[in-house]
Amino acid sequence: MAPKAAKGAKTEPAPPPAGAKPQEDKKDDKEPLDKPQKLVQPKHEVGTRKGCRRYRWELKDSNKEFWLLGHAEVKILSLGCLIAAMILLSSLSVHPILTLIITMEISIFSFFIILYSFAVHRYIPFILWPISDLFNDLFACAFLVGAVVFAVRSRRSMHLHYLLAVILIGVAGVFALIDMCLQRNNFRGKRAKKHKLISPPGKEKEPQQGKGPEPAKPPEPAKGKK
Repeated sequence: MAPKAAKGAKTEPAPPPAGAKPQEDKKDDKEPLDKPQKLVQPKHEVGTRKGCRRYRWELKDSNKEFWLLGHAEVKILSLGCLIAAMILLSSLSVHPILTLIITMEISIFSFFIILYSFAVHRYIPFILWPISDLFNDLFACAFLVGAVVFAVRSRRSMHLHYLLAVILIGVAGVFALIDMCLQRNNFRGKRAKKHKLISPPGKEKEPQQGKGPEPAKPPEPAKGKK
């Protein structure tokens, strides 16, 4: 009979049979497959957003830019002054050109407020909206100042409501001038540098890397005389 193993002696594990996978492979099989990671969208760019997600981002970004740069406050103040002037002049007999100018500017300011508040201009990229808004402020300031001059010259004696309406029209023109100055923020960093030549794309020669100087050719042997 074979002698019994001594107490406390460790028995070696039997070798795994041929063709069996190691334990590490079994653990890897039990682990769940990696789930596809969600595409992280940039906060300051549209990225690949589409549909309602894009419109929500455009709406938020448009209102943020519209209010933080001061355009919303100035346009709303101008609109309020013009509406108040229109109410004051409605009870008086005034020249139709004053009513025409005030109504025209109210409609234009309302158009731009709706345009920026609902991010409509983001979906009409073929129009340069900063430039169009700049020209609108320029013409609005000119028309409103002209309306004030015309209103003062057309009457010798002014009613209190008429005087307040003229003052409000002038204040609206000042706010339009302020808005025109704020439009300069949209053109910062977009001016081309003067006296700087830019080479056309594709014609810049990059230095050849990894190539040493070409070896010198050996001199040709001199031909013998006949």
